[in-house]
Amino acid sequence: MVFLSLVASHSDIDLETVARLSAGASGVAAAVLDGTTPVSGAVVLATCNRYEVYCEAPGEKDIEAARSAVIAQISEASGLEERHVSAALATKTGEDAVSHLFAVGAGLDSAVIGEREIAGQVRRALIEAQQGGTASGPLVRLFQSASRTAKEVGSRTALGGRGLSIVSVALDLAEDLESSSAWESKNVVVFGTGAYAGATMALLKERGATNVSVYSASGRAEVFAATRGGTAVDDDSLAAALAAADVLIGCSGGDRRIGADDLRGLDRGDRPLVAIDLALTRDFDQSIEDLDGVELITLESVRMAAPDEQAEALRQARVIVETAASEFADEQRQRTADAAIVALRRHTQRVLETEVQKVRAQHGCTAAAEEVEFAMRRMMRQLLHTPTVRARELAADGRHEEVESALETLFGISLGEPVRAAVPDAARRRETTEAQACPVAGFEDRAASNAS
Repeated sequence: MVFLSLVASHSDIDLETVARLSAGASGVAAAVLDGTTPVSGAVVLATCNRYEVYCEAPGEKDIEAARSAVIAQISEASGLEERHVSAALATKTGEDAVSHLFAVGAGLDSAVIGEREIAGQVRRALIEAQQGGTASGPLVRLFQSASRTAKEVGSRTALGGRGLSIVSVALDLAEDLESSSAWESKNVVVFGTGAYAGATMALLKERGATNVSVYSASGRAEVFAATRGGTAVDDDSLAAALAAADVLIGCSGGDRRIGADDLRGLDRGDRPLVAIDLALTRDFDQSIEDLDGVELITLESVRMAAPDEQAEALRQARVIVETAASEFADEQRQRTADAAIVALRRHTQRVLETEVQKVRAQHGCTAAAEEVEFAMRRMMRQLLHTPTVRARELAADGRHEEVESALETLFGISLGEPVRAAVPDAARRRETTEAQACPVAGFEDRAASNAS
């Protein structure tokens, strides 16, 4: 098993391309698990400034086929040509994919270093994948470990104490642009009812904003406002809310985009307006900047204004992330060794049971038969000891493929297939009957007790 991640983020490409890649993001994970690809699990992480797909493939040799399958699905969902999708997505595999997700979850790869929202987005990405049935066991462990690491960074470093986020930096910028920074005197209109809108409402409340309207093109504003606060606005009352607004905050990214024409005809007098666009696909058209008294803050503005973190806090956070990623990789290698060991033990158990049946058939439940069976089982345990130790040592060194190759070459054991005891039904029934008459496990217990 190997992890594969395809990454497009603010640090590598423009946000417009990220937005186009994200189109139809929700269906990509399920689409690549249609049984025609080597992908055995997928989780999609889509935020306001990144689009990432994490996959599980059977092995190194399947990486290129898995990547091609994911690119094809993103191309189909987004309408972009496959060559453009391929060029936009950076590929990370194995421990690099693990380290990247851990850094992302801890906010170390964000426009605002140490931001809080991304940890919640990582958790939600896993939850959605689990609900959709696309998250494999290893991917679940990967994302859960990333979330635990994010909590550790937040509790052990100064990054968590500052509580910075894309929303908080954007609100700071808005305060700098206005003569009055008192939020209790401002009329605010929030567009959207998603996670970012929820984080925005919480921060506005912290800063004392009391007159907040919420608009949603999908009609969910009333339910959202009932739990988050604020006043719901519909299509009929939106114009009045815009006319009275001091601040607009876009968190929707829906089909409706506010442009210069929507504001030009309003009776706003000389009231200045700050529009904060946090939506990846833009809630506010660039044209509103041409209007007198209107200032537009975009995600690019936030990224440029984000404060530099203290070098020591950032160093501590990176150490925590790197250590956690390394430990997770070690655990995965151990799991690979365990799978190989289990497969070998099942194989030898199959051989042992076949020989035990021959002894029982020839001698019945006699003391001699029990002695022979006990000796055979003890010998098998001793024979398996060295291969077990070596398998774990090789896996710890990252040489698990050598273990798998040895099993397949020497014993014909493939870890991709379940190991089943090839015992005929009649023999299995006879074994069950004789086992009830000859409690060998009890004999082994007595023998072990006498030996001690």
